[in-house]
Amino acid sequence: MTTAAREANDRQRRAPYARLRRRSARWRSAVVAAALAVCAFFAGGGSAAAASDFARYILPPGNYGGLPTTDESTDQLPLYDALTYLRGRVTRADVVRYYVPMDFRPVGATRVEPTPNPDVRIVYDAYGIPHITGKTRSALMYGAGWVMARDRRLLLQLGRWPARAAILDIPGVDAFSLVTSATPFEPSAQAEALVRKQRDLIVRTYGREGQQLLRDGSDYVRGINDWFRAHGGFPDGKEFTVYDGIAVTAFIGSIFGAGGGSEYRNAMLAAALERRYGKSRGKRIFDDLMLAVDPESPTTTRRRFGYGPLTGGRIRGSVTLDPGSVQLIDARQGPLAPARARSSAVDPPRRRMSNWLLVSPSRSASRRTLAVQGPQLGYFYPEIVYQQELRGPGIHAQGIAAAGLGLYMLIGRTRDYAWSLTSAGHDVRDVYVERLCEPDGSRPTRTSTHYLYKGKCRAMGRFYAGKLAGRDVSFMTTVHGPVIGTATLGGRPVALARRRSTRGREGLNLMALKAMTEGRATTPERFFKIANRFEFTFNWGWASRRATAYFSSGRLPVRARGLDRRLPTLGDGRFEWRGYLSWRQHPHDVGGPGGLLLNWNNQSAPGFMHGDDEHYGSVHRVEMFDRWPRRPRIEQVVGIMNRAATEDLRATRIWPTIRAVMRKGKAPDALAERAAALVDAFARAGGPVIDRDRDGYVDSPGRAILDEAWPLIARAAMADRLGSVLVDQLARTVGIGESAGFGGGWWSYLDKDLRTLLGRRVRGRFAVSFCGRGNVRRCAATLWRAFAQATARLAQSRGPDPSKWLAEAPRIRFTPGLIPNTMAWTNRPTYQHVIEFARR
Repeated sequence: MTTAAREANDRQRRAPYARLRRRSARWRSAVVAAALAVCAFFAGGGSAAAASDFARYILPPGNYGGLPTTDESTDQLPLYDALTYLRGRVTRADVVRYYVPMDFRPVGATRVEPTPNPDVRIVYDAYGIPHITGKTRSALMYGAGWVMARDRRLLLQLGRWPARAAILDIPGVDAFSLVTSATPFEPSAQAEALVRKQRDLIVRTYGREGQQLLRDGSDYVRGINDWFRAHGGFPDGKEFTVYDGIAVTAFIGSIFGAGGGSEYRNAMLAAALERRYGKSRGKRIFDDLMLAVDPESPTTTRRRFGYGPLTGGRIRGSVTLDPGSVQLIDARQGPLAPARARSSAVDPPRRRMSNWLLVSPSRSASRRTLAVQGPQLGYFYPEIVYQQELRGPGIHAQGIAAAGLGLYMLIGRTRDYAWSLTSAGHDVRDVYVERLCEPDGSRPTRTSTHYLYKGKCRAMGRFYAGKLAGRDVSFMTTVHGPVIGTATLGGRPVALARRRSTRGREGLNLMALKAMTEGRATTPERFFKIANRFEFTFNWGWASRRATAYFSSGRLPVRARGLDRRLPTLGDGRFEWRGYLSWRQHPHDVGGPGGLLLNWNNQSAPGFMHGDDEHYGSVHRVEMFDRWPRRPRIEQVVGIMNRAATEDLRATRIWPTIRAVMRKGKAPDALAERAAALVDAFARAGGPVIDRDRDGYVDSPGRAILDEAWPLIARAAMADRLGSVLVDQLARTVGIGESAGFGGGWWSYLDKDLRTLLGRRVRGRFAVSFCGRGNVRRCAATLWRAFAQATARLAQSRGPDPSKWLAEAPRIRFTPGLIPNTMAWTNRPTYQHVIEFARR
């Protein structure tokens, strides 16, 4: 299809973009004048250095996040949505058409935002993206604060106080849901003191540089407060402070930058396996199911970094709890009140759809560095990040900032390098088992508030968090952290306390963003050291004009000998942390295998265990970044990302192996045989989860069949060995996994187990066979029975013709429902930039 024909076909869908182009033509002279005025603030801004770079970015639904909405609230949505339907057939013209220029210049028609500060100039372009220029650093920070208040005041109002809850780690309370549900939280003086301590910590840790950060924060907050004064005052009558920024940092980190802390779930599974199979065999099966360091797991670097599940020596300090004894605590009901349901959340939702694809100059067709990068932050209105350009003394950067943290870039580019983050889920949290006691020597109960530590019966602390929805909230603490639950160990009651290595240190993470925004990560080694300042757990992808690099960050504890990191630790004082990994001990690399560095929240390096709640096996969605040409172009890298975003991983990575085993048996009926053939066709086509004809349904019936069959097949295959009760418990510990890349363990269970049955090459074979208990024909019968059960259900609900079993095409909606707009579903970063750096 020609470019003209495609534009005609998509005109209605791209109406906002077309409108902006017309506006741009009418105001071209205004653009030039504004750009010259911006550059006049100071010489040597550096746009010329980036003029020959190819750089674009996108953020749906749009950059403005206020109410009432404006054109700039949703104008990037049709661009983002249009790319989805192209899958892997992306041209350079498509990248130009469906991404916004990211070249340090306003796009289209512009207008100047007036402020009381004569030393700052804020130019908004046609997409509502602010380009902020300051004569001084102070003025630049002021302008960033002004923009933050103007464009994200709704999030400031909703999230300012709930962000404190993220610092506190309140048992049973998810700070993120407080914001999205607009639940009011009034932090206590005790809670506020925990936030305020971080100001001194920043200075003690970073000295003059820390003082500069605090000055930046003060200027930034001054801009926020001036905007509110000029526009009707503060929503709750209180000015914003630097501490709000520290709290928001904790809020972001709690969602995207934490891992581990689920040892109690693993302990329940381990105890059940040992009860069923005995201690020795039960442990071997537990090791298989945890997938801590599977040798077949796809990793971003092939360099080996040692950080395995066992810390050395005989295991003395890790325990399995009595089966079924864990009761989680919900602090909203009381400091030791059990949650009303087992599924009550104690953790915020984890976003694991972020990815980046980096191509080194030696590998690309243009001999230039290629970068396609972005974080998956969820789809919200207002979005929790926003686009901006910062230009002033010592700073020239463009990208996205997090709401409340707009003084620095979270992700973006400078003149000479770009960076992005994906959640790594490293093990920065541990659950400690505190043996309960009573000072008078009487027998303790689950409600006892004393515990044994270093031979003494100590009183727990009680932390008053404040008022949540008008109700007082408090929780108990030990030396290790908040008490999140109770259990029994050998029949005796114990408390479960969770320690987080970053608790009370969240503000320090700003130092990494400060240095990246200032353009200081000019070499791979400098980048490694700066990224190591980020104590939250992330995979950093970095691309410069000359190289690409990778670093996996997090304040990762060095644990005592005698532990299994997958299980809870005895809290009696003998097994405390012994320090933290140095930056050289973190997974890192330059260039990557074959000139490619790829990450989609996958395992970082061979031998490196992530959090105890991560399960990396032989199958991971990062493998969908395939079909690489020998010398890729930037549009081909975008196409690889975009095709994978709508690929059903089960169809392309799991189904062929399942089908190979099924062929060792016979279909129980003609309907099941016909349905299997439809899934075969879906797999051969690349598992496209797409609705090309816009009729509201995924085009292939293979999707609907897999949706129904996969959970039944997965459970049946594992139940041959484990039985239904243990399978249910395993599913509560390790998610079965959806179609396009959420979860992961169960894909690997079946892949490795079935490949072993077929006699194929398998590294790190399981200790036992699951499906068919090692008999391939018996396994084939198991798989066919489960598949036939699924097809029978579909026939009953949708009719006898499997070619008409079409799944409803999923749509992305923007939480919490403030705008009605929707987009086609895609497993793609929320924000994304596409950059081809010119050689200097």
